[in-house]
Formats: sequence, structure tokens, C-alpha cells
Amino acid sequence: MTKAILARKVGMTQVYDEQGKVTPVTVLEAGPCSIVQVKTSANDGYNSIQLGFIIKKEQLVNRPMKGHFQKAKVMPLRYLREFRVDNADGLKPGQEIKADCFSAGEYVDVCAISRGKGFAGSIKKMGFSRGPKTHGSHYHRGPGSLGSVDPARVFKGRRLPGRMGGWRRTVQSLQVVESDAAKNLLLVKGSVPGPKGGLVEIKEAVKSR
Repeated sequence: MTKAILARKVGMTQVYDEQGKVTPVTVLEAGPCSIVQVKTSANDGYNSIQLGFIIKKEQLVNRPMKGHFQKAKVMPLRYLREFRVDNADGLKPGQEIKADCFSAGEYVDVCAISRGKGFAGSIKKMGFSRGPKTHGSHYHRGPGSLGSVDPARVFKGRRLPGRMGGWRRTVQSLQVVESDAAKNLLLVKGSVPGPKGGLVEIKEAVKSR
């Protein structure tokens, strides 16, 4: 099956190996997650599992979701995400998944919502060049020409100022440096999108090394 787990970003640090080489890592609080629903190709047309993460107060859950959690015999959970799996045999609702599903040396794909940066101009957002600073130029950080005026509209895909960040981003093939099931921690080499405390989806890497 394709291994997957939900995590919360704690922050970044660095670890040293036996040779004294330093490695920057992102600390992720991975699980424990509960399987809330299992879909099979026989019943649903494809195989997948729905994972829940972080216990939620029962009074904050509506009736349909209460029934959904009661059917799986799990506590109400704040985050629910679905992951495709190759084979759903042996998986059942209520089963717990911990950080030890990944071991050191494995490669994972991480997905999260990137840090929002608000409204940004085209220079900051897309790396446009600026206009002349001197000699009476009154055009410094503008977006430039919008193209032909004949259509009387702006074509789709035109790079213009607008909201920057807050996008769903996936980083592929990050190496797991350390896995600690007792503390529910995964140390992943490199950076992970999103702010501290943000939700991160971790699954087995698609690209083989």
C-alpha cells in the first residue's frame, strides 16, 4: 500500500551525523492518525483511506460528522484527508497510524498550504524588471504593457499584481532523517511549505530514487 500520514509543522533545526556533517531538517509532529473510512475498488471504484488528525471537541461537530466518526468508533477529529492506496486489504476504520510508518532513509512527498504574503506587485511576485530610476522616468515598478488594446480585454494568464502565497504546494522526494514513534516526530531533510503549526500531508514518494 501507499504509506501516508498527517502532521503538523513544528519548525526547523539541524542534526549532526557520525562524521559531524550538519543537516538542516524540518520537525513534523506526525500523528497519531486514525483511519476514519476505507474505500475499496469493489464498493467505490478505487482504493483509498481517510485519515483523521487532532482530536476536536464533540460540541463543535455537527450531527452528520458525529455519525461519521461514531461509525468508525473514533473520537471527533479536526482534519480529514483522503489518500489513494494500492491495496486496502488489512485496513479497517479505527486503526491507528503513527510516525513509525516511515523509517529513516525513506523518501516522502510533503504537501501543505504555503505561507500567505498578501497583495504583491509583479516585481516581487514574478520577478519582473523595474523601469529606469532617473532621467525623469515616471515608470518605476509598474507591470508594463498589457498587450494589444484591440480585444478590449486582458487575456487569461497575464502575469499581474495580486495575492501572493496561500497556494497548495507539494515538495517531492524529501529524505526522512529520523523517525520517533514515542514522541510522534518525523525529521525531514530540507524545508516544508507553510507556517509553523500548519497541516502537512506526508505520503510515500512517487519518484523512485
